[in-house]
Amino acid sequence: MTTPATTPVTGSAPAAPGAATRLRNGELRRMVAEQLAHDPTAALTPGTIANQLGGKSSGAVGNALATLEARGEAKKVDANPVTYRATDKTADAATTATVTPRGTRAAPAAPSAPAAPPAPPALVTGPVRRPNGQMYHPRKLSGLSDVTALRRLRDAGVSALMYGPPGTGKTSVVEAAFDDLVTIQGDSDTVTDDFVGSYTQTPDGRYEFAYGPLVTAMREGRALFIDDATLIPPTVLAVVYPAMDGRRQILIKTHKNEVVDAAPGFYVVAGHNPGVHGAVLTDALSSRFSAQIHVSTDYDLATQLKIEPKAVRVARNLAARQDKGEIGWAPQLRELIAFNRIADVLGTTAAAGNLVGIAPEEDRDVVAEVVRNVFGATVAPLSLGPQF
Repeated sequence: MTTPATTPVTGSAPAAPGAATRLRNGELRRMVAEQLAHDPTAALTPGTIANQLGGKSSGAVGNALATLEARGEAKKVDANPVTYRATDKTADAATTATVTPRGTRAAPAAPSAPAAPPAPPALVTGPVRRPNGQMYHPRKLSGLSDVTALRRLRDAGVSALMYGPPGTGKTSVVEAAFDDLVTIQGDSDTVTDDFVGSYTQTPDGRYEFAYGPLVTAMREGRALFIDDATLIPPTVLAVVYPAMDGRRQILIKTHKNEVVDAAPGFYVVAGHNPGVHGAVLTDALSSRFSAQIHVSTDYDLATQLKIEPKAVRVARNLAARQDKGEIGWAPQLRELIAFNRIADVLGTTAAAGNLVGIAPEEDRDVVAEVVRNVFGATVAPLSLGPQF
């Protein structure tokens, strides 16, 4: 392993140790790249570079190095201690300032014209392809398509909570809105490591820290979707809060108290199923999501998707009764799509019987009655019969 270099580069004048200077977005990363590019053969630790930069936070420098590595603009040489070396792309990462000879100071850059504010996301009105290849058909939200509205909320830094029964399309709209999505599937067993990462053993027996989806989204400025967020224990979910407020950073206590800063573009959106057992929307969680958007089944869309009309009538009838508090369950779009698939394979009667079978036991009699009235026949849940 190459001995870490200790001679600082003076292309960026170091601040006095302890000075509370605030850098522009990406400036520290550029400065770190400059240090690596000064001596491409040297393997430097985050602490060494932090000292060279006049006492910057070694955690922030480590953050910058990890981002450079992810972009191919730095290479991790060793893990104990962690050291990095320049690649053939490192010099490009430092092009906003020239690496000057030792003992000299770079001339101040000429002032540039203020950048024009970014244009709002374009209006989306037609179908959008999801990662699984299925097409999502946008719905209206405050005069815009839901996809457009979510993208504009992201630009404005307003976190959104999508809530409604399972199967109504909460995940679908989020996947359609953000093509850089990182997802965490929440449940009662979710732990902090599922967000920030943990140590894993390498094939040669060493242990390295593997960063989690929260860190990935923060460093790369991506959207983070916490699905079923209200099933996650509140003490675990609290790890995300510092990244969502004005601090825009988290502390990984299990990894040397490393500080991770959120890059521009980082955004959090969450899903909540109010009727699911164990789902608790705490005040702390609710206060972090300024936009709370109800998602219900679009029965008109079900018709457009050529779902069996009688199945849609059953769903509408049960949804009306659910709104009145008479029952607690009604088929959502997911169940209606499944109805068509089952009908294609086993027939319409079997698909209607399955609607009865998947209903909660306390609502099953009402569901069976509605199905009988709409389909004109008594149907039973799917079950095995005598030997074939």
